[in-house]
Amino acid sequence: MLLSVDLRQSRIFRPRLNSELHIFGVVLGGGADTKCKYWRDYRGPVCARIFLIHSEEGKMKYLPLFADLNERNCLIIGGEEVAAQKIRLVLGAGARLTVIATKVNKEIRDLEAVGRLRVEPSVYGSQAISKFCSSDVALIVVAEANPLDAEAWASWAHKGGFPINVVDRPDISTVVFPGIVDRDPVLIAIGSSGAAPVLVRRLREKIEGLLPSRLGRLAQFAMRFRNAVANAETNIISRRRFWEGFFDGPVARLVLKGQEHQATKAMLRIINGVGRSTPEGSVALIGVGPGDPDLLTLRALRVMQDADVVLYDRLIGDKILDYVRRDAERIYVGKAPADQSMNQQAINALILERAHTGQNVVRLKGGDPFVFGRGGEEMAVLKDASIKVEVIPGVTAAIGCAATAGIPLTHRDYAEGVSFVTGSTCDGGTEPDWASLAMLRHTLVIYMGVAKAGVIGKRLVEHGMRPETPVAVIENGTLPDQIITHGTLKTLGVMVTEQCIGGPVLLIIGDVAALSWEESRKADAHIERYAHAF
Repeated sequence: MLLSVDLRQSRIFRPRLNSELHIFGVVLGGGADTKCKYWRDYRGPVCARIFLIHSEEGKMKYLPLFADLNERNCLIIGGEEVAAQKIRLVLGAGARLTVIATKVNKEIRDLEAVGRLRVEPSVYGSQAISKFCSSDVALIVVAEANPLDAEAWASWAHKGGFPINVVDRPDISTVVFPGIVDRDPVLIAIGSSGAAPVLVRRLREKIEGLLPSRLGRLAQFAMRFRNAVANAETNIISRRRFWEGFFDGPVARLVLKGQEHQATKAMLRIINGVGRSTPEGSVALIGVGPGDPDLLTLRALRVMQDADVVLYDRLIGDKILDYVRRDAERIYVGKAPADQSMNQQAINALILERAHTGQNVVRLKGGDPFVFGRGGEEMAVLKDASIKVEVIPGVTAAIGCAATAGIPLTHRDYAEGVSFVTGSTCDGGTEPDWASLAMLRHTLVIYMGVAKAGVIGKRLVEHGMRPETPVAVIENGTLPDQIITHGTLKTLGVMVTEQCIGGPVLLIIGDVAALSWEESRKADAHIERYAHAF
């Protein structure tokens, strides 16, 4: 039986306020010392400070679970159509069912006649609870009851820790019924936390159309051979790869076509030919883009789902990691500026160690592995060790951030090309050729430059670039809390310092930055007009 459980109703959970919205606020007045990570000042007769309150995302209201109700006592309160719908689901899970209702429809009465359930007349309030509830009740469904009666059932269930679903009352329910796609023993649950049941129904219809009707038979076929495969493939990694190949291979296609006799013979031949060698390890260097998981490539998604171990650093957010195989080992390797929990040599050694044990190793890189991602160094080490390595490109930060900011990196009227430069070597080590960069009719995209923003602006002006050259500073590019700050080359350092700009940050320098800036000025003027109304 599929249920979604609201853990916030349980005794182990302390509720806390949590908005699911991004709220834009206007604060009138405010002293100069008022600080907020994301803000811009709009000055006029009234000072308005525009800021972003960014809530935590990705928090599930309900945790989907599979509940074993077979031969367990369940209660359903109600005897009409809504109750009948829930009765079908609960009986399908093998529950022992008691229906509490003074009046029941024909379907429920027929089920009672053949011994599928027991009907008891309604008794209200505390009398009903004391009469019908006991410690072995596995689920209570209130399908039809007056509000006071429903709340009495919910209150009792909450105190006793019993799962309860009150139809159309998610506020007092601890479980909800999701939309179900049934390919027994394969079950798929779809839920919206009660927000959009019609949308859930539409999604279920789409998934029903995508899945083969014999998918359940395929799962049962695999179950028949689990022990045989386990005996043939004693290495757990080899065993998992065997099954991955099976479900993508010709034997599975035979089962889905209904040709199980031929599939059985083919499966036996494969199992009898399986060896017991150590699996060959491999490494994938994957570019995951600047942060938005929607920018992941299809190839990246597939390889991330096949990973045995994943190495990631501070630029890889939780939303990206959600696409990794759930039971893959995850190793954080840090690499923040001036605070590296693991240096590059140690990372290389760890990748080699895991690959030599036969694991599929995935190294996640922000942006693209070969654009200031040190992917070339890691690939060279792996090739020297004869490790199979694949490089999966990603949307580099320059392309992704510029696109979301509406800044064309090249433009027939403003920029003949684009140059990618790292700012992390300024004031130490070999600096970029500022003279050449300043004279090119190029857009400059500076990676890792926020700490040296003032130095970058100074160097470019010293070598001939106009102090009034437009600059865009993009923080958390492509993410919901992306902030774009505009200025000029001569004010770059002050702008970054005064507005508390941190990382990850991308600097875009050149006339093309003004194209987005003009749009921002229009928005600024609109906000100033709004502030004047107060």
